[in-house]
Amino acid sequence: MKKLLLSLCTIAVFISCDGGAQKQTSNENANKKIDMNVKDKSFDELFEQVKEADVKETLAGLMVQEEHTVLTAGTESKFNSMPASWEALGRYFQKPGTLCLLGANRYTLEFIRQQKSYTMSFLPEQFRSDVMALGRQSGRDSDKMKETRLTYAKTPSGNITYKEARVVIECQLFEITTVHPEDFYTEDGRKFVEDALNEASDYHKLVFGTITHVWVRK
Repeated sequence: MKKLLLSLCTIAVFISCDGGAQKQTSNENANKKIDMNVKDKSFDELFEQVKEADVKETLAGLMVQEEHTVLTAGTESKFNSMPASWEALGRYFQKPGTLCLLGANRYTLEFIRQQKSYTMSFLPEQFRSDVMALGRQSGRDSDKMKETRLTYAKTPSGNITYKEARVVIECQLFEITTVHPEDFYTEDGRKFVEDALNEASDYHKLVFGTITHVWVRK
C-alpha cells in the first residue's frame, strides 16, 4: 500500500505554459491524415527523434489531442500489441515517464516483463478500427495482426512500433505494481479491480516506464 501511494505521488502531468496555442496546434495536427503508403518505407524515412529540450512540449500536445494508443512489446520475430485506453504521461523519479493500467492476464504484459522495454504508439482517428481490432482477441491463440492495416516497424533501439503512428514513445520498464481494492476510495474503482480479479485471478497492474526516446512523424 505504501509503495503504491509513493509511486502515485511521483507522477505529475506535463502542462504546457502556452496551453491555448499548444492545443490549437495539436488539434490542427490531429486533423491531418497519415499517408497510408508506408509499407515500403523505413523507420528512419518516416520518423525523426524529438530533441530532449522539446520532449515536454511534445508530450503536452499528446495530452490535449485525441489519439489512439497502442502498447507493444517483444521482438521482430515475436511481439504483441494491445490498445492502451488508461495511460498517463508525467514525471517519475525526476525523469519523463509513462503509466499504464493493465489487466494481469494481458499477453502484452508478458512481453513487457521479458523485454523490460516497450513502445506507446499514438495513431490518429483514421486508424480507430485497426486499434480496436487489437483488443478484440488475445494474441496468444490468434494472428490478430491480419485484422488490421497496420505495418510494424523496428526502432533503432530494437523496439516494435507501427509505421502509421503519429508519435512513438519508447519506454524502459521501471516498475510494475499491483493494485488492490483498498487503494480505491470510490465504489466504482473497487468494483473495477474486483471484477478483474474474478476474470484474471489477479488484480490489475500499474506499469511505470522511463521514457528513453520520443519520435514524431516527419
